[in-house]
Amino acid sequence: MTSRKGNDMTTAAAGQAEVDVAIIGAGMAGITLATVLGNAGRKVALIDPHRIHHDEFRAEKIGMSQMRLFEKLGLDKMLMPLVTPFTDIHVFRLGQYFAFEKKWEYAFSYGELINGMRDALPPQVPLTVGKVTEVSTGPDRQRLVLADGAVIDARLLVVATGYSEAIRRAIGVERVELSKAHSLSMGFDLAIAPQDCAYRSVTSYGKRASDRIAYLSVFPIGNRMRANMFVYRTVADQWTRDFRDNPQKMLCELMPEIAAQCGNFEVASPVEVRQVSLTSTKGHRRDGVVFIGDAFVTTCPTPGVGIGRVMVDVDQLCSVHIPRWLETPGMTADKINAFYDDPIKVASDEEGMRVSVYAKRITTETGLEWRVRRLRNNTARQLMIIGRKVRHLGLRREPGMA
Repeated sequence: MTSRKGNDMTTAAAGQAEVDVAIIGAGMAGITLATVLGNAGRKVALIDPHRIHHDEFRAEKIGMSQMRLFEKLGLDKMLMPLVTPFTDIHVFRLGQYFAFEKKWEYAFSYGELINGMRDALPPQVPLTVGKVTEVSTGPDRQRLVLADGAVIDARLLVVATGYSEAIRRAIGVERVELSKAHSLSMGFDLAIAPQDCAYRSVTSYGKRASDRIAYLSVFPIGNRMRANMFVYRTVADQWTRDFRDNPQKMLCELMPEIAAQCGNFEVASPVEVRQVSLTSTKGHRRDGVVFIGDAFVTTCPTPGVGIGRVMVDVDQLCSVHIPRWLETPGMTADKINAFYDDPIKVASDEEGMRVSVYAKRITTETGLEWRVRRLRNNTARQLMIIGRKVRHLGLRREPGMA
C-alpha cells in the first residue's frame, strides 16, 4: 500500500488501519470531504487506485456561488492557486450582442485541479493509493481489503467514486438511468491567446431548436483560451463526427457573430467529448455506507450545477451528519438515512435534475408549449436588444444636440 503525507511518498507494509471514516475516490467530492474531516480532527482514510489523476474532460469552470461553498468549508486557499479567475462576460443571443455580465468565474482543467488538490492535502490526510478488492458493510464497522492485502476498518464508509461502478456493484447498489445520453459536452482549445482575444470571456447561445445547441462558452485557463460547447446530441451522431473533423468550419457557420473576435475559431487541440446521462441510485439506504456526488446522482453539466451539488453534499455531511453519527455507537441505516432525507441535500439534487431537464426541453422540444415558451423568451430578449441599441444611439446623438 502506498501512502502520502504532504508531498512525500512512502511505502507502508500491508496491515490493518482503524479510522473514523474511509472514503473511496479521491476526486472532487472525496478530496474535499477528507480535507474538511481531517482538519476537524477526524481520522480519515482516503483511497484511490491512482496517485496521479488521469487527464479527463469534465467540469472546467465554477461560479461565485460554488466558490462561496469552498470558502464556507475553508477550502478556498487550497483551490485558488489552481484556478484562473476572470470576470467580464459578453453574452450573445439570437445572433446578436445581448448583455455584459460582470461576475466572477473560476476556470480550470479538471485533471490538473484534482492533482493540485491532492498535492495540497494536509499531512493528517494521507492518500492511500490502492485498489479496493473487498468491501464489507454493517451496522457497526466497515471493512475494506486492498489488492496488496492491507485492511482498513472504519466506522463509516463514503463512496465518492463518481461514474465508476465497481464499488457500487460490490456493495449491491444499482444506478438507475433516467435520461440516457441526455447531453454531450465538447471541449477544445482555441489557437488565439487570451491577450489577443477581443473578449475576456464570451457565452453564445444557440439560435435554432434544430441545431440542438445550448451554448458555447469561451474563457481563459492560464495562458490559453478554452471553449466548452454543450449540445443535445450523441457521440454517434453524424453531426458530432463532422464537428470533431472540422470544428472551425462548423463554428464559423453556427456563430459568425463572434468568430472574428475569437480568432476565427481556429482550434489548437483535438475536440474532447463527454456523453452524460441523468441517473439516480437504488438500494442505497443501508448500514454503514453513504454515497455522495456523482456516485449518488448525476445531472447535466449544461446548467453548471454539478460541482455545487457535490459541495452541498460535502457541507451537509461535515457540518451536520457525520459529527452526529460519530457521537453515538453504531452506523445503522437509520442514521445514514438522515443524510439522504436532509431537506438541503434533497432540494439540491432535485433542483439539479429539474434544471437539467428544463435546459434540454427549452432548447430542443418542438411541441406547441415549448415553441410558445421559446417565442415568449426570445421576444423579450429581442426587445431588450432593441432597447439597448436605442439607448446607445441616444447617447451617441446627445452631445451633438447640446
